[in-house]
Amino acid sequence: MSRASTFHASTNGGGAQSNPAGEINASSTKTYFEVQREGLMREIGVSMESVLQNINKLNRSLEGIISVGNEFSSVEALWSHFENVMAPKDGASGDAPETEEEQVAEQ
Repeated sequence: MSRASTFHASTNGGGAQSNPAGEINASSTKTYFEVQREGLMREIGVSMESVLQNINKLNRSLEGIISVGNEFSSVEALWSHFENVMAPKDGASGDAPETEEEQVAEQ
């Protein structure tokens, strides 16, 4: 027996096989349940990786949108200042027309 096969036979536990969960199976073949479970676990892992990548893309997009919005803060401040300067001084809004009662009260 070669050295490599002796090492493999001694680490294999004499026919016992370990699975990723660390459990030892007495038989060398996996059951249908174990095969399906491993397949589903791989599929879940791939799906979770895809979800993580998509969340990262969304985060980068949101950061870009926020930075573009922040670029308009100086423009908003300028228009706000302009609106305050142009606002009537007497406190009237100027948008709503006076009612007849208000016109009579002023006379």
